[in-house]
Amino acid sequence: MKSLQQHKQKAKEMIAKLKELFPNVKSALNYSNNWEFLVAVIMSAQTTDKQVNKVTEKLFKKYPKLEDYVKASLTTFDNDINSVNFHNNKAKNILATAKVIKEKYHGEIPATMEELTSLPGVGRKTANVIIGNVFGKPEGIAVDTHVRRLAKLYGLTDQTDPVKIEKDLMEVVPKEDWTKFTHLMIEYGRTYCPARKHDHSKCPL
Repeated sequence: MKSLQQHKQKAKEMIAKLKELFPNVKSALNYSNNWEFLVAVIMSAQTTDKQVNKVTEKLFKKYPKLEDYVKASLTTFDNDINSVNFHNNKAKNILATAKVIKEKYHGEIPATMEELTSLPGVGRKTANVIIGNVFGKPEGIAVDTHVRRLAKLYGLTDQTDPVKIEKDLMEVVPKEDWTKFTHLMIEYGRTYCPARKHDHSKCPL
């Protein structure tokens, strides 16, 4: 059984190599303000960033302000995002969240885990992405499918539950890298080490 110190060393070496491979890594989602980023992140669950960007390109022109979401018709809005998975739920959640942010937070995106996860459609993963990327004060590590798969593959965790995986990673990944770690793992998964069967000896890690 490897010690915590060995896992920390391994994570440190992996992150150093990943930063070499992807020096300018950031979120692949397109947005121009915090509200748009929250909308895009909610939509990205079980949907590729590429598909979300395709949808938001038109969406953000049609609904340029938070107020436009508050006034939007659910049927129309659902139709506007119907090419993303689970669009019915996401449409309801986004419009409900818009109302909460306007009424309770005066149009500003809240900055804490507790406040964010109380918004419709915002779970811990989404909240981690927002806190890390928007406010730069991460409270955790966003565990998406790439992070989950690669953390297990490279022996940083033996858990399958995202909350437990996150806990393991928070122990071995330096806090200043928590936000970047997710982006690095996603890029690495997409570029070199996809979920489909392939020759791992060609993967740089």
